[in-house]
Amino acid sequence: MCVEPAPPPSARLTRRGVLAASAALAGTAIVLASGAAPAAASGPRPARTGDLVVEGGTLLDPATGEVTEDAVVVIRDGVVAAAGPRPRVRVPADLPRLDAHGQWVLPGLIDAHIHLNTAAEARDAVRRGATSARSGSTNFYQDIAVRELARQAPELAPRLRAAGIFVTPDLGDTVLADPDLTALARLKDGVRSAQALRHAVAVNLARGADVVKTRVNERAGLPEQDPLAQVYSYDQLSEVVAAARRGGKGVLCHSYSERGCHDAVTAGIRSLEHGVFVAERTLHEMRRRGTYFTPTLTAIAGLAESSDPVLAERGRAYLPVLKRAVLAAHSMGVPLAAGTDSSGGTVKPIGREVELMRAAGLSALDAIRTATTGAARLLGLDGTAGRLTRGHAGDVVLLASDPLADVSVLKSPSRVVRSGIAL
Repeated sequence: MCVEPAPPPSARLTRRGVLAASAALAGTAIVLASGAAPAAASGPRPARTGDLVVEGGTLLDPATGEVTEDAVVVIRDGVVAAAGPRPRVRVPADLPRLDAHGQWVLPGLIDAHIHLNTAAEARDAVRRGATSARSGSTNFYQDIAVRELARQAPELAPRLRAAGIFVTPDLGDTVLADPDLTALARLKDGVRSAQALRHAVAVNLARGADVVKTRVNERAGLPEQDPLAQVYSYDQLSEVVAAARRGGKGVLCHSYSERGCHDAVTAGIRSLEHGVFVAERTLHEMRRRGTYFTPTLTAIAGLAESSDPVLAERGRAYLPVLKRAVLAAHSMGVPLAAGTDSSGGTVKPIGREVELMRAAGLSALDAIRTATTGAARLLGLDGTAGRLTRGHAGDVVLLASDPLADVSVLKSPSRVVRSGIAL
């Protein structure tokens, strides 16, 4: 819903510079976590992964709904080597153990819309159970550095699909994120022409973005803006989508109004974000195209709790409409993904989004799938995240009670494991 301001980097930035800086960031984070003295930089450090046996818990496979009591999950080098009932799994004697008796064992959760601007936010996301995520954009490419941090020190950040900078009419200080963007500051009408839109996307892709984030409506989180006002037309959105596709990337689109949602979907976006007033005709189109719906119920519910009367009334009005849209989408077979839209230094638990999906009318298992198997497919991680089967990442959340009986337990994992490293 929003990205909070963050200070720009001090040096001229290139894609090589971003990767080098992020490698240094990862090295620094590893040093700080271990308490060791900094050493001279000598290039990217190899990723730190772990060996671990999680034993004795009740294992839930979100893909099948199968529940296995007294289960064992064996993780080698950060990857699941075996998982299943104790009698069927050979447990190496030399591996460290994590006792999960009396607890439920689920794969690490996925936050499909989050704004991670700092290392502290990245760490908080993991500790709250989001071991994988997709960025909803940042102001100065911090998410690209977080992605590299996660590759080198996975216990410090979620596995991340980075979106780079927001492709929006008014970039504001984000034009300082890259020297190649500063020319856009001279444009009288902002980033609106086909050439300007293509340029903004091209800079993102050159910087290593995995996805492209754009908008069709104004923001709901600012009282002075009208979230039903459309800022990009179908033709402009089509330019963004076409430019992203030329680089082999998909587009996620901030959307609220009925017409805006329809224009975004028919322009070819990969996922519709927020989508409060998405109409039935658009949901049918989404089902036909395989377009994902990331409703960010957590963010809309948060508006209702705002001290600003305009935002509070907006949240109270929008939340029931959005819940109905979520249930309609699910009933039609539109794929759903859970995302908190956390930003501004506060990381919301992805379990809260699952809880709101359940409140919208999804079954507990289907709600859990929006933050596991469903989100994994959206992020292109369906062979890596979302399940605890052989070959998947050794990302685990332990829960104190049965999430199929009460999904709210997902908001407070009792333990998180990231790439075989117990946190």
